Amino acid sequence: MYDDKFMLRALALARECAAVDEVPVGAVIVKDGNIIAEGVNFKERANNALRHAEMEALSRAAEVVGNWWLEGCEVYVTLEPCPMCAGAMINARVDALYFGAYDPKSGACGSKVNLFEEGLFNHYVEVSGGNMAEECGAVLSEFFKTKRARKN
Repeated sequence: MYDDKFMLRALALARECAAVDEVPVGAVIVKDGNIIAEGVNFKERANNALRHAEMEALSRAAEVVGNWWLEGCEVYVTLEPCPMCAGAMINARVDALYFGAYDPKSGACGSKVNLFEEGLFNHYVEVSGGNMAEECGAVLSEFFKTKRARKN
């Protein structure tokens, strides 16, 4: 069940990304009402396209539970996941995904494609988008506005 406190933590992580010039996306994984893993975008610092916030959090959560199956877990992320991250959540069998801002360019929860369509895969993830969308979107907008201003 969605809880703002977890999205607020994901937002705090996103702001930390912005402070180190990384696209501000934060993700947390919750199990039994507690955060068991967190992730931030690490693509620029690692020079690795796989280092999305969701992938970082999923990897840490698997270490915590001792299994790549993350049944009973919920993912909170500030931006609608891309196809790679959405696929990883389906494969990990997370129970639910709660995301903030929609991503019309590469979102895989309905904006561009919908990998979470019921019956599409052998595991169904409950999805709820637009949670604290204004706050999540503002962090991203401010980050890119600042980057564009630095270029000029």
